[in-house]
Amino acid sequence: MTLLSKSAILGAQDLKHEDVPVPQWGGTVRVRVMTGVERDEFRAAIASDSGSIPVGQFSAALLAATCIDESGARLFTMDDIKALQAKSAASLDAPAAVAMRLNGLGDTAVEDAAKNSASGQSGDSGSDSPKS
Repeated sequence: MTLLSKSAILGAQDLKHEDVPVPQWGGTVRVRVMTGVERDEFRAAIASDSGSIPVGQFSAALLAATCIDESGARLFTMDDIKALQAKSAASLDAPAAVAMRLNGLGDTAVEDAAKNSASGQSGDSGSDSPKS
């Protein structure tokens, strides 16, 4: 395997994306792999004082971090989470599922969020960390 240089690493086009039809919104949404900064913002947005992920915030925060326009610019900021939460759950499901898959966030992240939120107990911070 080739040993990469700094310029090869920084120049690599590694932010793949997928277009996801969202019939409830009358079109398609482009969802992309998070950058390191976006992943850090996402983690901060879903963190709570108890260490658990507020279930109602997970999909909205994930979409805020991963939805982009045709030029690759993010459509939303973390300030838009509440507005995204106001959208129908059905409309959030498909793009959130793609964002989870692209970013290596398995179903266990959502299940852990639901479990922690329902029990009121803090979660194990190691199990909620997205895989790099």
